[in-house]
Amino acid sequence: MSSQSHNPYRCVAILLLALPAFLGSVGAIAAAQEGPTPKWELFGGYSYIYPNADVHGTLPLGVLPVSSALESNPKGIGASLNYNFSRWFGLTADASGHWGSGESGPNNRIDDTEFYNLSVGPKITFRSHHFSPFLEALVGDHRLEPEAFHDIDKIGLMLGAGIDVPVSRHVALRLLRADYVMSNYRYGPSSTTSSTDLRGVRLQAGIVLMWGGERNEPPAAAVCRVQPSEVFPGEAVTATAEGSNFDANHAVQYSWSGSGVRMGATGASTQIDTRGLQPGPYQITASLTDGTAHGVASCSASFTVKTLHPPVISCSADPASVPTRGTSTIHSNASSPDGRQLTYSYTASSGNISGNGASAILDTAGAQPGTITVICNVSDDRQMPLTASASTSVDLQAPPPPPDVTAIERRLAIHSVYFATAKPSLENPDGGLLPSQETTLTVLSGDFKTYLQSKPDAHLTLEGHADPRGSVTYNQQLSERRVDRVKRFLVDQGVPAANIQTEAFGKQQNLTDAQVKDAVERNPELSKEDRHRILENMRTIILASNRRVDITLSNAGQSSQKSTREYPFNAADSLSLLQEKRTNRPSTAPRSRKKVHANPQ
Repeated sequence: MSSQSHNPYRCVAILLLALPAFLGSVGAIAAAQEGPTPKWELFGGYSYIYPNADVHGTLPLGVLPVSSALESNPKGIGASLNYNFSRWFGLTADASGHWGSGESGPNNRIDDTEFYNLSVGPKITFRSHHFSPFLEALVGDHRLEPEAFHDIDKIGLMLGAGIDVPVSRHVALRLLRADYVMSNYRYGPSSTTSSTDLRGVRLQAGIVLMWGGERNEPPAAAVCRVQPSEVFPGEAVTATAEGSNFDANHAVQYSWSGSGVRMGATGASTQIDTRGLQPGPYQITASLTDGTAHGVASCSASFTVKTLHPPVISCSADPASVPTRGTSTIHSNASSPDGRQLTYSYTASSGNISGNGASAILDTAGAQPGTITVICNVSDDRQMPLTASASTSVDLQAPPPPPDVTAIERRLAIHSVYFATAKPSLENPDGGLLPSQETTLTVLSGDFKTYLQSKPDAHLTLEGHADPRGSVTYNQQLSERRVDRVKRFLVDQGVPAANIQTEAFGKQQNLTDAQVKDAVERNPELSKEDRHRILENMRTIILASNRRVDITLSNAGQSSQKSTREYPFNAADSLSLLQEKRTNRPSTAPRSRKKVHANPQ
C-alpha cells in the first residue's frame, strides 16, 4: 500500500505540546495562591493515540515487504499513579492501552494498530487555586501491535504536559494530557525492511483522585490595634483589625464585641463610644472570617479610660476698692491637671466686665455703691468640657459728699505762719519753718486743693513781714525769703503754683502794739494767768507776731467770715518762735532795751 504524508499531523502534535507549556508558565505566576498538596494522585480516563508512523514489514506468506501509514486509535483508556515528594515535584507510574479496530482481512487491518504502555518518570506540577498545569517525562515499555503484523515491546519515551482543574480538595478534572510518544520497531530483516518509527501523540482526559498530605499554608491570623490607647471619657477610640492568610477570592467579614463598650459600624475599623465609661481598662475583640472552613481568626486589644480632672481656678481684683465709675482689673490663675487647653469667661453682679483671657476689666459705670461680685469661669477643650469657677469682689465706694465750700472759705480766710528771728537765712533759704508751722501749711494746702475743685480760679495770697529791728533792705529781703519758702512748701504739697500770689512788705504794715495787745486780750483760748504772763512780755510777743507770712484766700464767697488767727505763743514750739537774738543784717538796727523771756506754755 502507498504511504501517506505525515506533515499535518506533526503540526497538530507541536500545537498540543505548546499548549500545556503555555499553561505551565501561567501556573507559575499564580503559585502564590496555591492550595494544599496531596501525597497521592490517581488518574483514570479516556486515552487517544495517534501513532504518526508508517509500518514496514512482510505480511505472512508474503515475499516482498509492504508499508502503510498507521491510523489513529480512539479506543483506549489510561491510568497513572503519582506520588508527590513536594508541592511541585513527583514521580508518576503510567499505563495506557489502545486495543484493536475489530476489522478483518489483511487489507483492512494493515493500517490499524494496538498500543500499550507501562512507564515511569518525573512530574513537575505548578499548583494554584484554580488550575494545576504539569510537565512530565516518562520512560518504559511500549508495545506496538500492528494488526497485520506481530507485536513488539521496546523501550520508549514520552514527553508531555497537561492541566488539572481542582473541584475539591480530593477531586480534580484532567481537562487535557498530551504526550509526545517515541519508540522504534522492526517487522522484518533489516536488509529488506525499514524501521517503523513511532513519533506520535497520546491525548487523555479524565478524573484525578487525590489524598494524603496536609495543608501547608499558614493559618488565618488577625492583629487588633486601638488608637489612642488612653483616653478620657467622651473621647473616641478607633479600633482596627488587620487579617492575614485569608482566601483572597473571598471577602473578609468583621464583627466587633467588647464588654461594657458601644461599638460603631462593622468593618476593618470601628469607632468606640467612651461616653459614660468609668475609669479603668477595657478590651475589645474582632472576629474575622472569609466564609471558608479555615478562614477564621480573632484578635483583641485594650484601651484605658483615664480619670477626669476638672480645671482649677482662682481670681483676684486689682484694686479691690474703686470709686464710682472706676475700673478694676480681674486676674485669673487657672490650670488643667490633664494638660487641656482652657477658655475663660466672666460675669459680674453689676457694672460691665469684658475680657475672655486670663484677665478682664470691670467697668463700674452705672453700678450702685456697694460690693460687686465677679465670677471667674474656666472650661477645658473636651467635647463635653469640664468647668471650674471662682469669685472675687470689688468694693464700689460711694462718691464723697460735695465739699462745704463755706466752711472751707471760713478756714482759709486768714492764716499766719511764723518764723524764728532772721529765718530763713541767705545760707539756708529752705530752713526756718518749724514743725508746727509745717502742720498749719499742710492742713491749709489740703483745704485749698479741695476748694479748687469747686473754685478753680481761686488764689492764695502770701504776704511776708519782718519785725522792725532790721534795716529796710534786710527786712525786705528777709520777707521775700519767707514768702518764697512758704510758696515752695505749698507747691510740694500739690498746690498749683499758678494759684499762688506773693507779696513781701518787709517792715511795712506791721501790727501795732495796740493791735497785738487787743488780739491777746480777746483770745478766748488763753486763761487769765496765761494772758497776764503774755501781756507782761508784750515786746517779745509783738516782735514774734510780725515775723510772719499771712495767707489769705482770694475771691472767697463770704469775705466777712474769718478764721481765728493762730499766734506764735500758741505753737507747740513757741520758745523757738519767741526767742530774740541779734540778727545778721547789713545795717545797724535799734537794740531792744530789755530782753524779755516768755514761756506761755
